[in-house]
Amino acid sequence: MGDKPMASPDTVIIVPEAEIAGLITAEIAFDAVEATFAAMSRRSAYNFPVIREAIGHAEALYGFKSGFDRESLALGLKSGGYWPGNEAKGLTNHQSTVILFDADSGRVKALVGGNLLTALRTAAASAVSIKYLAPKDAKVLGMIGAGHQSAFQMRAAAQQRSFERVIGWNYHPEMLSRLANTAAELGLPFESVSLNELGQTADVIISITSSFEPILLDRQVTGGTHIACMGTDTKGKQEVEAGILERATVFTDEVAQSISIGEAQHAVASGKLAESRISEIGSVINGDHAGRQSDSELTVFDGTGVGLQDLAVAHVAVDIAKQKGVAQEISF
Repeated sequence: MGDKPMASPDTVIIVPEAEIAGLITAEIAFDAVEATFAAMSRRSAYNFPVIREAIGHAEALYGFKSGFDRESLALGLKSGGYWPGNEAKGLTNHQSTVILFDADSGRVKALVGGNLLTALRTAAASAVSIKYLAPKDAKVLGMIGAGHQSAFQMRAAAQQRSFERVIGWNYHPEMLSRLANTAAELGLPFESVSLNELGQTADVIISITSSFEPILLDRQVTGGTHIACMGTDTKGKQEVEAGILERATVFTDEVAQSISIGEAQHAVASGKLAESRISEIGSVINGDHAGRQSDSELTVFDGTGVGLQDLAVAHVAVDIAKQKGVAQEISF
């Protein structure tokens, strides 16, 4: 895909947000993200430093994630952030656009709606971690958080293991209907439970919140659980107690982000976790790390969300949009 020109030198391709649902499936997103993590571990793809700041307006967090993949030649950035008041306006809280550039000339090649892509690539990342790290016979999926992205997370997770039921917890119990409805869509029973029960019962736990304080405590998690922490992507955020990472085998998308803006930032800062104990999920995909080694092992995936994930799915979206004739071209 990377050696094919996207458009003539005088045009830019636009893939509107409204077209993404017809172009990118959960399976396509999974394949793109899995390949990206593998390329990162081979050091043929790399992310640039993240910029993410509170703008002092609408309680919004805004920033840029960018990178370059020498294998696919995907070069660009995702610009956007989190607006907590958007749901009341009928909008998704996460708003973003992906901009792709030509790696040979630096010209703008494409603008791609990034809202649905963000949800799909985030869910794909946790699904990749479940594929490689979760207990093979995992039967109970635990969900912490019931926001917009939680449904994508559950659907993607369900493709990786034969779960028999879903249990969930949310700060605002009235929102748990989203989890119940998604579980029903998947043909799975759902139950609202306490954090104690969730930590003791779930074989796989996905946390997808915007919390700045630990929700799941170390004493609440027992057994060989796999935990995918998918909400911590900013300095100060935290979803699980640092003691969980202290006794877990920890994996991440990118170590530099994990220790600075990811879930591991707190465990590393407190001395509970050495940076050297954090492994890339790409090393497991490539066969350089054994991953989970026993049924009783506690594993954690710190999914910080890297720019290369966005570029990968956007790159594929452009190719499919061209094939389906829904890519718009404008002079630029």
